[in-house]
Amino acid sequence: MLNITNISISKHVDKSKYESYRRLASRGNANYILKVLLILMLIVVLSMFLPWTQNIRLKGYVTTLNPYDKPQHIQSLIGGKIKRWYVTEGDVVNIGDTIVILTEAKSDYLDPEILANTKEQELAKTKSANAHLEKRKFLQEQLAAFENNKDVKLQQIAIKQQQVDLEIASLDIELEAAETYFENAKKQLDRMEKMYEKGIKSLTDLETKRLSNREAIAKKTVVINKLGKLKNEKDNLTQQIDYVLSDFNQKVAKTESEIQSVNSYRYSLIGESTKLKSKYNQITQRQNAFIITSPINGRITKVLKNGIGEFVKEQENIATIVPVNYQKAVELYVEPNDMPLMSIDKEVRLQFDGWPAMVFSGWPNNSFGTFGGKVFAIDNDISENGRYRILVVEDDSDKSWPNLIRIGSGAQGLLLLNDVRVYYELWRKLNGFPPDFYKSEKNKTIKTKAPIRKIK
Repeated sequence: MLNITNISISKHVDKSKYESYRRLASRGNANYILKVLLILMLIVVLSMFLPWTQNIRLKGYVTTLNPYDKPQHIQSLIGGKIKRWYVTEGDVVNIGDTIVILTEAKSDYLDPEILANTKEQELAKTKSANAHLEKRKFLQEQLAAFENNKDVKLQQIAIKQQQVDLEIASLDIELEAAETYFENAKKQLDRMEKMYEKGIKSLTDLETKRLSNREAIAKKTVVINKLGKLKNEKDNLTQQIDYVLSDFNQKVAKTESEIQSVNSYRYSLIGESTKLKSKYNQITQRQNAFIITSPINGRITKVLKNGIGEFVKEQENIATIVPVNYQKAVELYVEPNDMPLMSIDKEVRLQFDGWPAMVFSGWPNNSFGTFGGKVFAIDNDISENGRYRILVVEDDSDKSWPNLIRIGSGAQGLLLLNDVRVYYELWRKLNGFPPDFYKSEKNKTIKTKAPIRKIK
């Protein structure tokens, strides 16, 4: 009804019979909805001024801080055949506990007396080397004997030379006397011939002087011959010295050559003996390597070789062991754009797979099921996945991490940064800006710009 006249018929109409009147009567609920919307809008606006902790979401895995605490394989140092297992999967073992025993499978070592035979060969080579050492000693003594024999012969020759020199000196005197006698006899003969020509002396006297002259010549000749013989003997003695020295040098060279040959063969025997000794030690170590023991205190998680009689290759993995007690850590991966915000001892909230949690990223204090951590180390080199790895350890001031978490299980982290307002955080994310990073230095707050990514 438009009610454009003062005459109304509304009191004569039953409005309950018409659907349109009923809908118009219920239009007053819209005011209530409007009020609710206004209240909600006011709440949203006020919530924009609530504090918000900026954070970076990270994903990673549970690991250990020490390399020797990580899961590792138990390997066989040598190849062999499985003889007996001493553990089953899930057993807890200590350092030195026997894991498995192998037997020999290589044909070169199947001789049951290989150790004894190798030892005997080594001893034989050693004795032979010692025998050649004695031989060298005898040859050196022979050299000394040659030296003594040479000295004796040279002394004998020197004595003979002295004797010959004395005889030569004596003959020189005799030769001088014989020459004087010869000159006197010749002068007497000359005078006698002159006197014979004058008739003063007889022919007999002349013949006597001629005979004396011949005797003087003969005597002089005998002395000269003796002197020549002694000089020849002296030359022979000089040659004997050269012969003795040459013979000595020849014998010494031959003996020294034999000594060098003995030394060479002895060193060869020593080398062979050392090789046999090394082989003996290798066989001993090889036989000891058939007993494979646990390198750490841990739990056998998986046996990679099964059954008895199965062959194992050299340096092949035969089982996996995980340490029982280890220092837990979490490795998380950070985008390169967020790397400038990383620093040691930075707080991180962690959520582990298998532990239900209710996480409010902007209000970490109100999150449930998360655990505290601190950045322990930051890699300087980028990983294969294009991110940088950081290591997070347990925060002693927060609640302890669960004891049942296992190495390799997943983990999620919230790297906590600055406290800002909600409206600022929404504005930052809508514009795609990185989180702000503030660093206090000398009681002054300095705002550092995030690194600008290079546009390719």
